[in-house]
This record gives sequence, C-alpha cells and structure tokens, in this order.
Amino acid sequence: MSGHIVDRPPGGRLDLGAEAGRERWPRVESEPYDLITMGRLGVDLYPLQTGVGLDRVDTFAKFLGGSPANVAVAAARLGLRTALVSRTGADPFGSYLRRELKGFGVDDRWVTEVDAYPTPVTFCALFPPDDFPLTFYRRPKAPDLEIHPHELDLDAIRAARVLWATGTGLSAEPSRTATLEALRARSGRQTTVLDLDWRPMFWTDPAAARPHYAEALRHATVVVGNGDECEVATGEREPHAAARALLAAGADTGLRLAVVKRGPEGVLALAADGTSAEVPPLPVDVVNGLGAGDAFGGALVHGLLAGRDLETALRHANAAGAIVAGRLPCSSAMPSAAEIAEALATGSGTLAENG
Repeated sequence: MSGHIVDRPPGGRLDLGAEAGRERWPRVESEPYDLITMGRLGVDLYPLQTGVGLDRVDTFAKFLGGSPANVAVAAARLGLRTALVSRTGADPFGSYLRRELKGFGVDDRWVTEVDAYPTPVTFCALFPPDDFPLTFYRRPKAPDLEIHPHELDLDAIRAARVLWATGTGLSAEPSRTATLEALRARSGRQTTVLDLDWRPMFWTDPAAARPHYAEALRHATVVVGNGDECEVATGEREPHAAARALLAAGADTGLRLAVVKRGPEGVLALAADGTSAEVPPLPVDVVNGLGAGDAFGGALVHGLLAGRDLETALRHANAAGAIVAGRLPCSSAMPSAAEIAEALATGSGTLAENG
C-alpha cells in the first residue's frame, strides 16, 4: 500500500534517532498521506480506580487524547501513514503530546503551538460498563480551535487518500472556517469523512450547530455518528431514519455512506446505492468505553482503503472498538491488525494488553 513509513513495523513506535531527526519522513516525503485528521488534541487523565468519583480519586495516568488524534493513532497502528492538523499550548503538556504523536508514528508537522491558550486537559471517571463522565478543561479556549484557514496545507489535504474532520471543529472560529475550507478542498474526492462528534458543552444549543453540520455534510463522502449526533445533525434519531436523512443531506454533493453507531446494539451502515449492513457488537469486559469510537474510526478508514466490503469493514471496526473498550487508555490501547483478527476469531474483545 502506498504512503507507508519505511523500515518500521506497521503501527509500531517510530524511533527518531539522530539520523532520522534531520528529516522526519526521509523516504516518503512526496507521497500522499493515507489519512489526515483534523481537530481536537489534549491530555487525558484517567483514574487508576474504578467506581469512584473524581473527588475521591487518588492517582491518575496521563495519555494522549482527543478524538481526531486517537483516530490517527488507530490508523497508524494498522499500518497507514497518518498526520494530524491541530494545535497545543506552548507548555510542557504540548511537548508531551507532540512527542507521543511521533512515538505512535503520526506526523505532527501541522501540530503547532498557540501562546495564548494552555493545552487542554480532560478528566474521566470510570463507572463501567457504561458511565464515563468527562470533565473538560478547555477554557478560556482550546488551542485546537485556533486553526486558521490560511495555515492549512491544502495541497496535502487534497492529495490525502482520506481526510477525517469533526463536528467539534465547527464549534468556534477560526476552526469552523478552517474545517469547512479543508472539506471544500476535498469536494469530489474519495474519501472525505465527517465525524459528527457532538459535544454539547462546546455549543450554545443544538440549533446553533445544525446549519454548520449541514454545510459540512455537503462536502463529505462518508459521515459517522451515534444517535445523539445524528439527531443534532438531522433531527432523526432512529438509526435507519437517521442514516437516510444523512444521505439525503448530501445527496446532491456526493455523500456515499452513512455510518450510525448504536453502542450496545452494534452499528448500521447505509450506502447511497442502497447497500446496507448491520453488525452486532463484539462482547467485551468494559474498562473504559471512551476510546472505542476512535478505534472504530481508524479501523473503518483502514477497511475502506483496503477495499473491504461494507460488512467486513464494519466487523473489523467493531472489533477494534471492543478491544479498546476493554482497556484503560485510548491512544496506547489501539489494536494491531493481529489483535483485531484474534478478537474476531475468538468472538471477544477482551484481550491481553498490547505492547
């Protein structure tokens, strides 16, 4: 597959020694990226205790976080050449995130510092199997919302095999205009994914979000969202109705596939040509459900680029999500292709930790 980093195992951590440090991507610089993601990046702090509120947690573990960053990591773990467009604060947490991205094999050349705002931090409490409340520290503004349109490398965005943009990127300027500019640059190109990524705390109300989602849908070829997100974007919550409404919203501009994540009921996908697939979830002993959707996204991109049929792509993506749900972290828990194959073969997402 074109665009892979040379001389490292797919998804392995990239060793940036003195020789490589002079030219970060020495042998594939001119090749298109398999995947460019754009948007949220921050530090996740997860408690090392379950069933305890944040006010009673004693110790936390620190991980790279942010949905688009995690999707890029998930795809890199599966051998794709990936890059992230985002921002951090000019602080030690920003340095940590850029180091982690490079370690996971994600190109960080478009992750730059914003002096005015600190790198965001997100705390999570763990009440498995289905309650993982988040506390975001993104005030007065997160630097990943300070992506300006003139800063985008539109040639690289056009050339990438996949662009992954998010609804959070539409929640504030200048990120909103930059996200739409990137999507417009991709109009008519396969594959352009809009992850609806609805976070109510980033918006004044759902009505304020809907016009921006509608504009973004005009330039996407694939849309991914859960029931809440589909309802915000279309007014429809029932999975089949939501998928049809999403396809209708982009019918005149090339939207080809709507993927509706249904949590414990699995996933539904409906294509513009009438092809559909419904896949049940893979059983797993849930530890932390927050990274499952990002693992799903990275594996979905991998499946689409590999030319898998819709049902097979969904089964692999579901398995990736289940594996991560059975682990504490998100980014460092992203599974390899061998782990996904093992989960599918055993019928369970509960696997030993990866290396």
